[in-house]
Amino acid sequence: AGTRCERERNRNAARGLGALHAMSAPLTSSQRRALLSHPAGWIATALGAGLSPKAPGTAGSLVALLPWWLLLRDLPFGWYAVVLVAGFFLGAWACDVACKRLGMHDHGALVWDEVIGMWITLFAAPRSPLPWMAGYMLVGFALFRLFDIWKPWPIRVADRRVHGGFGVMLDDVIAGVYALIVLQAITYVFGHVHA
Repeated sequence: AGTRCERERNRNAARGLGALHAMSAPLTSSQRRALLSHPAGWIATALGAGLSPKAPGTAGSLVALLPWWLLLRDLPFGWYAVVLVAGFFLGAWACDVACKRLGMHDHGALVWDEVIGMWITLFAAPRSPLPWMAGYMLVGFALFRLFDIWKPWPIRVADRRVHGGFGVMLDDVIAGVYALIVLQAITYVFGHVHA
């Protein structure tokens, strides 16, 4: 089944489509059944957010904000890091299973990587009143989507060369780290300007 994923990726690359073709092709009803008949499919699609007919990556990123707001934002750094590591490995397993069940690498419906990427972006959020936290969250969302879509080095390399569930997760983890760095820099500068 793993070679089936690679064959699909190679066919798309030969057509000059790379992973974009696999991500943009809608799931057939049989693919959807194969994906959601396994618990990994529900995890990989972030409880179905990735099945959004338009912008599934954006939908997955938006869905990530609710558990962050309700559960993660007030966690101590150590526990937050534990959640990120556990979420990464859970996602690598779920996306690997989903890739094999779909017969292609990193279909757009697999959005658990966006969830973890968003949570990385919002790591170390400052303790602020509600309006500031909402603004911080929205800027973080915009930055993560920018890096996830733009894919500057080495995100694009990871996206193209690392396969399986680990590969699905890795490029969004790097995008999340980039977004985190920029968001923290903005927070630092903004804090000093208004000090």
